[in-house]
Amino acid sequence: MKMVKKTNPRLVTLIGDLKAATRGGGGAIWRDVATRLEKPRRNYAAVNVSKINRHTAPDDLVLVTGKVLGSGEIDHKVTVAAIQFSEGAASKIRSAGGECLKIEELVEKHPKGSGIIILR
Repeated sequence: MKMVKKTNPRLVTLIGDLKAATRGGGGAIWRDVATRLEKPRRNYAAVNVSKINRHTAPDDLVLVTGKVLGSGEIDHKVTVAAIQFSEGAASKIRSAGGECLKIEELVEKHPKGSGIIILR
């Protein structure tokens, strides 16, 4: 079987940075996220705002290895990091007082990776 590699330069760089963060003394969570991102895109998570609302408490850190979609409502402040956000999801998270980050930004802010909830 022919090996297919990622062609999105942002994802290739992100995967390399996540592996380097693990080797550099960061948490094992970044290796897990890198492994998930190496898989085919059809296996990426698509998480709605309502699921984030159900599975988090105020001021939680959430990581989605895929896209955050805008179906549902959120009633508390959370920080969400993902590859991509729909416009509706980003506006709902921000209007609830939360924050939308790229995964790269979350790695910089929390290199140890403690306290992060991974949703898929």
